[in-house]
Amino acid sequence: MKLLAFDTSTEFLSLALSLDGELSVREMLAGQKHSSLILPLLRELLDEAGVELQDLDGIVFGHGPGSFTGLRIACGVAQGLAFGANLPVLGMGTLLALAEQANHPKVIACLDARMGEVYHAAYEHTGDDWQEIHAPGLYHPSAVPVVTGDNWCGIGSGWDSYETALHGKFPGQISTVKLHAFPLARYLLSLALPVFNTGQPLPAEHIVPLYVRNKVAFTINERAISERT
Repeated sequence: MKLLAFDTSTEFLSLALSLDGELSVREMLAGQKHSSLILPLLRELLDEAGVELQDLDGIVFGHGPGSFTGLRIACGVAQGLAFGANLPVLGMGTLLALAEQANHPKVIACLDARMGEVYHAAYEHTGDDWQEIHAPGLYHPSAVPVVTGDNWCGIGSGWDSYETALHGKFPGQISTVKLHAFPLARYLLSLALPVFNTGQPLPAEHIVPLYVRNKVAFTINERAISERT
């Protein structure tokens, strides 16, 4: 299986190319430069591996949640590449990729959503699969859903920004926190491989970002006005 993956959902830019198990990656703090960096880095990966897009079996992208602009970039690039090379596409969750990265059986993944909020989801690994305990949602750190039991791992930039508030929401339940973690394309690939093997990726025209809710792109004032109307 030959797959290309990328994520632009945060200030971190991540790309990974898997050729029959051989992995090559590009990962960097890109700030707001995703749109100018992603295609040259993608070209580097393909050239180093000596392959073209048409040689691949599919494309994987982080479909969200995350930065509104970043998700649009990833979805647009995935569609453009897939249309040009006639490849299937699979969107994978950024919070699920964080859970995969955590290397822990019970994970509370949080990304900093700015404006005093976090993108949150909780997962538990059972057998060979992740079970979704709480689906991705947008919350104030003090209002994220509760979980049962202990030995949970916190991961993601939301924990960097709001660790005290999140710990207060899960008293005695967090055994470890992995800070400075961003969704990475290499973990999107590990999640996507079983899906491609079962033939479930989509045609490019059917993929969409996961914004969690449309208001995530609004300012606080715009959101308050919208909620009153």
